[in-house]
Amino acid sequence: MTHQTVGLPEDPWADVAEPSPSCPVEITLNALRGRWTTLVVRELLRRDHSFSELRAAFPGLSDKVLTDRLAHLTSTGVVERRRVPGWPPRTRYTLTSRGRRLGPVLQALWDWGEASP
Repeated sequence: MTHQTVGLPEDPWADVAEPSPSCPVEITLNALRGRWTTLVVRELLRRDHSFSELRAAFPGLSDKVLTDRLAHLTSTGVVERRRVPGWPPRTRYTLTSRGRRLGPVLQALWDWGEASP
């Protein structure tokens, strides 16, 4: 079922008087919060990356902010951090199935912004 804020009076979220952290829209906005987050998700939609690959993709992004964004995306179940066997130890970041479902969300945000006056 597609969630719509307007037009679904039987949906309890369509008639709330204030934001709730358990609202599906608020959950999505929280997952995507923070500058650079959507770009990190976009890169991970393309393929798995190491930290250094993500860092190279965004020269203007500090290590601290990238670390914060990856930790946040991991805590919200969008990204999985995987250790790769071998020496030296390496880590790969990949989108979870939940994270992959953000692809159409980002596309919808792009389409809406592109159509704005």
